[in-house]
Amino acid sequence: MWFMLGHSETSHVAPIIGYHRAPLSQKFGAPRQPNLVALISVIEMLAPYDTPAAFVGLEGFSHIWISWQFHHNYLYKANSINKLSQSNQSKKKEHTTTANEATFRPQVRPPRLGGNRKIGVFASRSMYRPSGLGLSVVKLERVEVAEGRVLLMISGADMIDGTPIIDIKPYVAYSDALISADSGFAASVPTLLTVTMTVQVRDQFVKIISDGQDYRDRNKTSDKNSSLTAIIYTYQTQLIEADIDYINTLIAQDPRPAYRREELNKPFVMRYKNVDVSFQMIGERQLQITNVSNIN
Repeated sequence: MWFMLGHSETSHVAPIIGYHRAPLSQKFGAPRQPNLVALISVIEMLAPYDTPAAFVGLEGFSHIWISWQFHHNYLYKANSINKLSQSNQSKKKEHTTTANEATFRPQVRPPRLGGNRKIGVFASRSMYRPSGLGLSVVKLERVEVAEGRVLLMISGADMIDGTPIIDIKPYVAYSDALISADSGFAASVPTLLTVTMTVQVRDQFVKIISDGQDYRDRNKTSDKNSSLTAIIYTYQTQLIEADIDYINTLIAQDPRPAYRREELNKPFVMRYKNVDVSFQMIGERQLQITNVSNIN
């Protein structure tokens, strides 16, 4: 599978070399920057890029750069196609207008600035950018080989489940870490909110985790217990006790839209692995998890 950037005469075609397998399947709840939440996830490499020979030496690096595609911008893509069609029908040009050019947004409203202030798209990490590409540095936990195929176990990703991976490069501290660099409007780490949960919610978590374990014990001969599939299933679907802390940390980042952050007692839902987690603001800088339900 390939990923096309731009018009055929002004484009670069890059192969999709793998896919990100993660607990978060929707954009809502995903960290807005890498390494804010040490959430464990997996990069499943695709043939022919999944050969162990291609990763010899990578285990010597603690972190890696990931180039990836914003693949959930469905409305943006549909809008791009519509505007492109209208543009091409209304006038003829020597240079054909591409979908990205037809809908280019020169300015965006970063959540970090409250969603009210506009800045240039190239001064942001907005997903709505001409290339549709993201770039993240993540921690490489280990390189694992299952059934002859490579899986990269990583932590701290700001990518959701199913994200196409375009490239992988080692992070080199002496050139990549610029301690004296200025970070503009994002000079400091965002302040976390306080997150609590009711006793009822804690009991719901315990029951879902227990029921999931009972199901796995009864189906030990199923495909989910084959080597490669089982590894991915663990990080993509299987809810375990440690996930409760991850869920708390993700919600503490406050994934709500900036313009709705003053709304009290208004429920929001974050999908994590096989559960929907409901939470709401109950006081100044205080969020509470009010319900968790199994989606399977």
